[in-house]
Amino acid sequence: MKIVDIREKTVPISSSIRNAYIDFSKMTLSVVAVVTDVIRDGKPIVGYGFNSNGRYGQGAIMRERFIPRVLAAAPESLIDDAGTNLDPHKIWQAMFTNEKPGGHGERSVAIGTIDMAVWDATAKIAGTPLYQLLADRYGDGTPNRSIFVYAAGGYYYPGQDYKKLQDEMRSYLDRGYTVVKKKIGGASLDEDLRRIDAIMEVLQDGQKLCVDANGRFDLETAIAYAKALSQYDLFWYEEAGDPLDFELQAALRSFYKNPMATGENLFSMQDARNLIRYGGMRPDRDWLQFDCALSYGLVEYLRTLDMLKEHGWSASRCIPHGGHQMSLNIAAGLGLGGNESYPDLFQPYGGFPDGVKVENGFVTLPELPGIGFEGKADLYRELRTLLD
Repeated sequence: MKIVDIREKTVPISSSIRNAYIDFSKMTLSVVAVVTDVIRDGKPIVGYGFNSNGRYGQGAIMRERFIPRVLAAAPESLIDDAGTNLDPHKIWQAMFTNEKPGGHGERSVAIGTIDMAVWDATAKIAGTPLYQLLADRYGDGTPNRSIFVYAAGGYYYPGQDYKKLQDEMRSYLDRGYTVVKKKIGGASLDEDLRRIDAIMEVLQDGQKLCVDANGRFDLETAIAYAKALSQYDLFWYEEAGDPLDFELQAALRSFYKNPMATGENLFSMQDARNLIRYGGMRPDRDWLQFDCALSYGLVEYLRTLDMLKEHGWSASRCIPHGGHQMSLNIAAGLGLGGNESYPDLFQPYGGFPDGVKVENGFVTLPELPGIGFEGKADLYRELRTLLD
């Protein structure tokens, strides 16, 4: 048993939308295929992966460092002790060979993308959904296949007025979501509050709004928003300041008593641990958004979950960024609190397998081998181009 090839390419996911920090007009991501010599139904088992939106494709660093290390490793060194499957932990270590600690930016995204494909292949070789494999290996064997999801949208874009914003949010609610998200910080505080008020007009009982500043604010602005936002019963106030400004995040707890969320731009267990140590996050109400596809993959995410447990946090306080099926499987297999979802954006890489519907804010994962990419026809067509 061995990995015979790893293929990658960069693909566009450009859009005219913007948040408080960046526009997405030139956004890309990487897709990866890990090809094995395990034959099933006359074809080799292939694992697929891609990175989350917002960090661009990572092809060069994959080709120069991480893919060659895996392909150069002795095949037996990448197999589990039983000799029956790939070992994602050993493969991860092969990728990280000769890498210094720290400096997690682009490297963590490249490794996380390959790691996703490795886990997809591993679960397919085992003949089981990834969520079941995770529940068997790291849980009690019983996954929670019903997962909370929220609709991420509310970006700024040309020609958007309050009615169009309301129509967008209604479209998510009509599709079964109970929590929606809007960007803030790309306009003035007064304008953002008017946009929030417009959304509040369309929310019904049991429906809530999240707001996301994408790390835009300095402390003074973050506090001004915190005071203004306190008038609403928001699901959360997200990433007010720079992701590594733990002092700013800690200070906000004195001005904002309702739930806050952050973590999508922390790319290692060590950075996540510093947030828990110094960021003033409250395990009874706040949310953590670490995204395995950006932060060295599931191997590192398992380390992060162990760290959280040591610090008194439940995995159920994690709702990952990214809106991809990998995090859905992790949520189901490891007991996370839910997952982000992009109903209309960054397609075909977001969303769910065909036929999966949102019902009262939850989706039920089907029994598909691996991560389940093959169950989403438009996505699988794109992934299959790696093998052409």
